[in-house]
Amino acid sequence: MSKAEHLANIMVERFINAVHNGVDLVPVVADSTSTAKISPFIKEFPDRLVNVGIAEQSLVGCAAGLALGGKVAVTCNAAPFLISRANEQVKVDVCYNNTNVKLFGLNSGASYGPLASTHHSIDDIGVMRGFGNIQIFAPSSPNECRQIIDYAINYIGPVYIRLDGKELPEIHQDNYKFVPGQIDVLRKGGKVALVAMGSTVHEIVDAAAKLAERGIETTVINVPSIRPCDTKALFTALTGCQYAISVEEHNINGGVGSLVAEVIAEHGVPIKLMRRGIADGQYALAGDRKSIRKHHGIDADNIVDLASLLN
Repeated sequence: MSKAEHLANIMVERFINAVHNGVDLVPVVADSTSTAKISPFIKEFPDRLVNVGIAEQSLVGCAAGLALGGKVAVTCNAAPFLISRANEQVKVDVCYNNTNVKLFGLNSGASYGPLASTHHSIDDIGVMRGFGNIQIFAPSSPNECRQIIDYAINYIGPVYIRLDGKELPEIHQDNYKFVPGQIDVLRKGGKVALVAMGSTVHEIVDAAAKLAERGIETTVINVPSIRPCDTKALFTALTGCQYAISVEEHNINGGVGSLVAEVIAEHGVPIKLMRRGIADGQYALAGDRKSIRKHHGIDADNIVDLASLLN
Protein backbone atom coordinates (compact mmCIF):
# COMPACT_ATOMS: atom_id res chain seq x y z
CA MET A 1 0.00 0.00 0.00
CA SER A 2 1.31 3.47 -0.88
CA LYS A 3 1.91 6.02 1.83
CA ALA A 4 -0.93 8.21 3.07
CA GLU A 5 -1.25 11.65 1.50
CA HIS A 6 -2.98 14.86 2.51
CA LEU A 7 -5.66 15.74 -0.03
CA ALA A 8 -4.89 19.47 0.14
CA ASN A 9 -1.33 18.72 -0.99
CA ILE A 10 -2.77 16.79 -3.92
CA MET A 11 -5.05 19.72 -4.73
CA VAL A 12 -2.09 22.11 -4.94
CA GLU A 13 -0.10 19.60 -6.99
CA ARG A 14 -2.92 19.40 -9.55
CA PHE A 15 -3.24 23.20 -9.67
CA ILE A 16 0.46 23.51 -10.50
CA ASN A 17 0.18 20.77 -13.12
CA ALA A 18 -2.83 22.48 -14.70
CA VAL A 19 -1.06 25.84 -15.07
CA HIS A 20 1.99 24.13 -16.57
CA ASN A 21 -0.40 22.54 -19.07
CA GLY A 22 -1.76 25.92 -20.13
CA VAL A 23 -4.87 26.24 -17.93
CA ASP A 24 -5.51 29.85 -16.89
CA LEU A 25 -6.18 28.84 -13.30
CA VAL A 26 -6.40 31.30 -10.40
CA PRO A 27 -6.73 30.14 -6.77
CA VAL A 28 -8.69 32.44 -4.45
CA VAL A 29 -8.15 32.18 -0.70
CA ALA A 30 -9.65 33.92 2.34
CA ASP A 31 -6.52 34.30 4.44
CA SER A 32 -6.44 30.50 4.20
CA THR A 33 -3.02 29.93 2.64
CA SER A 34 -2.02 27.61 5.49
CA THR A 35 -5.27 25.63 5.38
CA ALA A 36 -4.92 25.27 1.62
CA LYS A 37 -1.22 24.33 1.84
CA ILE A 38 -0.86 26.61 -1.15
CA SER A 39 2.78 27.73 -0.58
CA PRO A 40 4.25 25.58 -3.39
CA PHE A 41 1.83 27.20 -5.85
CA ILE A 42 2.69 30.72 -4.65
CA LYS A 43 6.40 29.95 -4.97
CA GLU A 44 5.97 28.82 -8.57
CA PHE A 45 3.32 31.34 -9.63
CA PRO A 46 3.52 34.32 -7.24
CA ASP A 47 1.24 36.53 -9.35
CA ARG A 48 -1.59 34.02 -9.71
CA LEU A 49 -3.01 33.87 -6.18
CA VAL A 50 -5.80 36.17 -4.97
CA ASN A 51 -6.15 36.57 -1.19
CA VAL A 52 -9.27 38.49 -0.18
CA GLY A 53 -8.61 38.26 3.56
CA ILE A 54 -11.09 36.80 6.05
CA ALA A 55 -14.07 37.56 3.81
CA GLU A 56 -15.63 34.38 2.47
CA GLN A 57 -18.49 36.15 0.70
CA SER A 58 -15.96 38.28 -1.17
CA LEU A 59 -13.96 35.11 -1.88
CA VAL A 60 -16.84 33.51 -3.79
CA GLY A 61 -17.92 36.74 -5.49
CA CYS A 62 -14.35 37.38 -6.61
CA ALA A 63 -14.02 33.83 -7.93
CA ALA A 64 -17.24 34.24 -9.91
CA GLY A 65 -15.93 37.48 -11.40
CA LEU A 66 -12.65 35.84 -12.38
CA ALA A 67 -14.57 33.01 -14.03
CA LEU A 68 -16.72 35.46 -15.99
CA GLY A 69 -13.46 37.04 -17.15
CA GLY A 70 -12.32 33.73 -18.62
CA LYS A 71 -10.27 32.31 -15.74
CA VAL A 72 -10.66 28.90 -14.13
CA ALA A 73 -11.29 30.11 -10.59
CA VAL A 74 -10.69 27.75 -7.67
CA THR A 75 -11.60 28.67 -4.10
CA CYS A 76 -9.52 27.13 -1.31
CA ASN A 77 -10.74 27.55 2.25
CA ALA A 78 -12.33 25.67 5.13
CA ALA A 79 -15.60 23.97 4.22
CA PRO A 80 -17.67 25.32 7.16
CA PHE A 81 -16.93 28.93 6.27
CA LEU A 82 -17.25 28.44 2.53
CA ILE A 83 -20.66 26.79 2.79
CA SER A 84 -22.15 28.73 5.71
CA ARG A 85 -20.77 32.25 5.52
CA ALA A 86 -20.80 32.48 1.71
CA ASN A 87 -24.01 30.51 1.22
CA GLU A 88 -25.84 33.15 -0.80
CA GLN A 89 -22.85 33.86 -3.03
CA VAL A 90 -22.36 30.15 -3.74
CA LYS A 91 -26.04 29.83 -4.63
CA VAL A 92 -26.38 32.97 -6.76
CA ASP A 93 -22.94 33.97 -8.04
CA VAL A 94 -21.76 30.44 -8.80
CA CYS A 95 -24.65 28.00 -9.17
CA TYR A 96 -27.47 30.17 -10.52
CA ASN A 97 -25.17 32.05 -12.89
CA ASN A 98 -23.33 28.90 -13.98
CA THR A 99 -19.88 30.39 -13.48
CA ASN A 100 -16.81 28.25 -14.03
CA VAL A 101 -15.81 28.12 -10.35
CA LYS A 102 -14.41 25.09 -8.53
CA LEU A 103 -15.21 25.25 -4.82
CA PHE A 104 -12.89 23.24 -2.58
CA GLY A 105 -14.31 22.60 0.89
CA LEU A 106 -11.19 21.91 2.93
CA ASN A 107 -11.02 20.17 6.33
CA SER A 108 -14.56 18.90 5.89
CA GLY A 109 -16.59 16.84 8.33
CA ALA A 110 -15.06 16.90 11.82
CA SER A 111 -11.49 17.31 10.57
CA TYR A 112 -10.94 20.21 12.97
CA GLY A 113 -11.74 17.93 15.93
CA PRO A 114 -11.45 19.91 19.19
CA LEU A 115 -12.44 23.22 17.52
CA ALA A 116 -16.01 21.90 17.62
CA SER A 117 -19.19 22.98 15.88
CA THR A 118 -17.95 26.35 14.60
CA HIS A 119 -15.30 24.53 12.57
CA HIS A 120 -17.05 21.26 11.80
CA SER A 121 -18.69 20.93 8.40
CA ILE A 122 -21.38 18.27 8.78
CA ASP A 123 -24.02 19.77 6.49
CA ASP A 124 -22.08 20.77 3.38
CA ILE A 125 -23.25 17.95 1.10
CA GLY A 126 -26.86 18.48 2.19
CA VAL A 127 -26.61 22.19 1.44
CA MET A 128 -24.92 21.70 -1.91
CA ARG A 129 -27.41 19.01 -2.95
CA GLY A 130 -30.10 21.62 -2.33
CA PHE A 131 -28.52 23.97 -4.87
CA GLY A 132 -29.06 23.43 -8.57
CA ASN A 133 -26.46 23.30 -11.31
CA ILE A 134 -23.37 22.20 -9.42
CA GLN A 135 -21.50 18.91 -9.50
CA ILE A 136 -20.51 17.43 -6.12
CA PHE A 137 -17.64 15.05 -5.33
CA ALA A 138 -16.08 13.53 -2.20
CA PRO A 139 -12.81 11.69 -2.91
CA SER A 140 -11.79 8.86 -0.60
CA SER A 141 -8.18 8.27 -1.65
CA PRO A 142 -5.17 10.01 -3.23
CA ASN A 143 -5.64 8.32 -6.63
CA GLU A 144 -9.33 9.18 -6.73
CA CYS A 145 -8.65 12.73 -5.53
CA ARG A 146 -6.15 13.43 -8.32
CA GLN A 147 -8.56 12.24 -10.96
CA ILE A 148 -11.54 14.15 -9.55
CA ILE A 149 -9.57 17.40 -9.41
CA ASP A 150 -8.22 16.97 -12.95
CA TYR A 151 -11.75 16.31 -14.16
CA ALA A 152 -13.15 19.34 -12.30
CA ILE A 153 -10.51 21.71 -13.67
CA ASN A 154 -11.33 20.68 -17.24
CA TYR A 155 -15.11 20.58 -16.76
CA ILE A 156 -16.86 23.83 -17.70
CA GLY A 157 -19.23 24.78 -14.89
CA PRO A 158 -19.59 24.87 -11.08
CA VAL A 159 -18.09 22.05 -8.99
CA TYR A 160 -17.91 21.43 -5.23
CA ILE A 161 -15.24 19.05 -3.93
CA ARG A 162 -15.33 17.93 -0.30
CA LEU A 163 -11.79 17.31 0.95
CA ASP A 164 -10.94 15.68 4.27
CA GLY A 165 -8.36 17.37 6.49
CA LYS A 166 -6.27 14.32 7.38
CA GLU A 167 -3.86 12.13 5.45
CA LEU A 168 -5.58 9.23 3.70
CA PRO A 169 -3.99 5.98 2.49
CA GLU A 170 -4.67 4.56 -0.97
CA ILE A 171 -7.50 2.04 -1.38
CA HIS A 172 -7.50 1.90 -5.19
CA GLN A 173 -5.23 0.14 -7.64
CA ASP A 174 -3.03 2.16 -9.99
CA ASN A 175 -5.38 1.30 -12.88
CA TYR A 176 -8.44 2.77 -11.14
CA LYS A 177 -10.35 5.15 -13.39
CA PHE A 178 -12.69 7.73 -11.91
CA VAL A 179 -15.80 8.38 -13.99
CA PRO A 180 -18.26 11.12 -12.95
CA GLY A 181 -21.46 9.53 -11.66
CA GLN A 182 -19.98 6.06 -11.41
CA ILE A 183 -20.47 3.92 -8.30
CA ASP A 184 -17.27 2.36 -6.96
CA VAL A 185 -17.95 -1.16 -5.66
CA LEU A 186 -14.90 -2.19 -3.64
CA ARG A 187 -16.25 -5.53 -2.43
CA LYS A 188 -19.26 -7.66 -3.33
CA GLY A 189 -21.07 -10.32 -1.31
CA GLY A 190 -23.23 -11.02 1.69
CA LYS A 191 -26.57 -9.64 2.80
CA VAL A 192 -25.22 -6.36 4.25
CA ALA A 193 -24.08 -3.43 2.11
CA LEU A 194 -21.80 -0.78 3.59
CA VAL A 195 -22.01 2.58 1.80
CA ALA A 196 -19.87 5.67 2.42
CA MET A 197 -18.31 8.76 0.87
CA GLY A 198 -14.98 10.47 1.42
CA SER A 199 -12.79 9.53 4.35
CA THR A 200 -15.36 7.25 6.01
CA VAL A 201 -14.92 4.85 3.09
CA HIS A 202 -11.81 3.74 4.97
CA GLU A 203 -13.96 2.86 7.98
CA ILE A 204 -16.19 0.56 5.94
CA VAL A 205 -13.20 -0.98 4.13
CA ASP A 206 -11.61 -1.76 7.50
CA ALA A 207 -14.94 -3.03 8.87
CA ALA A 208 -15.42 -5.34 5.89
CA ALA A 209 -11.95 -6.81 6.38
CA LYS A 210 -12.65 -7.48 10.06
CA LEU A 211 -16.02 -9.02 9.23
CA ALA A 212 -14.39 -11.26 6.61
CA GLU A 213 -12.09 -12.60 9.33
CA ARG A 214 -15.27 -13.73 11.10
CA GLY A 215 -16.55 -15.36 7.95
CA ILE A 216 -19.02 -12.57 7.18
CA GLU A 217 -18.92 -11.13 3.66
CA THR A 218 -20.26 -7.66 2.90
CA THR A 219 -20.74 -5.43 -0.12
CA VAL A 220 -18.65 -2.25 0.13
CA ILE A 221 -19.76 0.76 -1.91
CA ASN A 222 -17.84 4.01 -2.28
CA VAL A 223 -19.86 6.96 -3.61
CA PRO A 224 -17.30 9.58 -4.71
CA SER A 225 -19.70 11.25 -7.15
CA ILE A 226 -22.73 12.66 -5.34
CA ARG A 227 -23.91 14.67 -8.33
CA PRO A 228 -23.94 13.33 -10.98
CA CYS A 229 -24.74 9.93 -9.52
CA ASP A 230 -25.69 6.80 -11.42
CA THR A 231 -28.53 5.83 -9.09
CA LYS A 232 -29.39 2.82 -11.26
CA ALA A 233 -25.89 1.48 -10.70
CA LEU A 234 -26.20 2.18 -6.97
CA PHE A 235 -29.47 0.24 -6.93
CA THR A 236 -27.82 -2.61 -8.81
CA ALA A 237 -24.97 -2.69 -6.29
CA LEU A 238 -27.51 -2.90 -3.45
CA THR A 239 -29.57 -5.60 -5.16
CA GLY A 240 -29.43 -8.89 -3.30
CA CYS A 241 -28.67 -7.26 0.04
CA GLN A 242 -31.19 -7.33 2.87
CA TYR A 243 -29.58 -4.46 4.78
CA ALA A 244 -27.68 -1.28 3.97
CA ILE A 245 -25.58 0.70 6.42
CA SER A 246 -24.59 4.22 5.35
CA VAL A 247 -21.57 5.73 7.10
CA GLU A 248 -20.60 9.38 6.88
CA GLU A 249 -18.92 12.14 8.85
CA HIS A 250 -21.91 14.32 8.02
CA ASN A 251 -25.43 14.75 9.30
CA ILE A 252 -27.52 11.68 8.53
CA ASN A 253 -29.81 13.97 6.53
CA GLY A 254 -28.77 15.21 3.09
CA GLY A 255 -25.64 13.15 2.57
CA VAL A 256 -24.91 9.64 1.36
CA GLY A 257 -27.47 8.13 3.75
CA SER A 258 -30.21 10.23 2.20
CA LEU A 259 -29.01 9.31 -1.27
CA VAL A 260 -29.25 5.58 -0.45
CA ALA A 261 -32.67 6.10 1.15
CA GLU A 262 -33.92 7.82 -1.98
CA VAL A 263 -32.70 5.00 -4.22
CA ILE A 264 -34.30 2.32 -2.03
CA ALA A 265 -37.60 4.21 -1.78
CA GLU A 266 -37.79 5.08 -5.48
CA HIS A 267 -37.23 1.45 -6.48
CA GLY A 268 -39.64 0.16 -3.83
CA VAL A 269 -37.33 -2.61 -2.63
CA PRO A 270 -37.38 -4.16 0.87
CA ILE A 271 -33.86 -3.21 1.97
CA LYS A 272 -33.63 -2.03 5.57
CA LEU A 273 -31.40 1.03 5.85
CA MET A 274 -29.49 2.10 8.95
CA ARG A 275 -27.90 5.53 8.67
CA ARG A 276 -24.77 6.18 10.68
CA GLY A 277 -23.49 9.75 10.95
CA ILE A 278 -24.22 12.81 13.06
CA ALA A 279 -27.74 12.29 14.39
CA ASP A 280 -30.61 14.55 13.37
CA GLY A 281 -30.59 17.77 15.39
CA GLN A 282 -27.13 17.21 16.82
CA TYR A 283 -23.66 18.67 16.36
CA ALA A 284 -20.54 16.55 16.11
CA LEU A 285 -18.70 15.88 19.34
CA ALA A 286 -15.67 18.08 20.05
CA GLY A 287 -12.56 15.97 20.44
CA ASP A 288 -9.95 13.98 18.58
CA ARG A 289 -11.02 12.28 15.36
CA LYS A 290 -11.00 8.76 16.78
CA SER A 291 -13.20 9.73 19.73
CA ILE A 292 -15.61 11.63 17.51
CA ARG A 293 -16.12 8.69 15.18
CA LYS A 294 -16.50 6.21 18.05
CA HIS A 295 -19.03 8.46 19.79
CA HIS A 296 -21.17 8.78 16.68
CA GLY A 297 -20.85 5.12 15.70
CA ILE A 298 -19.03 5.75 12.44
CA ASP A 299 -15.78 3.94 13.18
CA ALA A 300 -14.92 0.47 11.89
CA ASP A 301 -15.52 -1.29 15.22
CA ASN A 302 -19.05 0.08 15.58
CA ILE A 303 -19.84 -0.89 12.00
CA VAL A 304 -18.52 -4.41 12.64
CA ASP A 305 -20.75 -4.75 15.70
CA LEU A 306 -23.83 -3.57 13.83
CA ALA A 307 -23.21 -5.70 10.74
CA SER A 308 -22.54 -8.76 12.91
CA LEU A 309 -25.97 -8.39 14.53
CA LEU A 310 -27.57 -8.50 11.07
CA ASN A 311 -25.90 -11.78 10.08
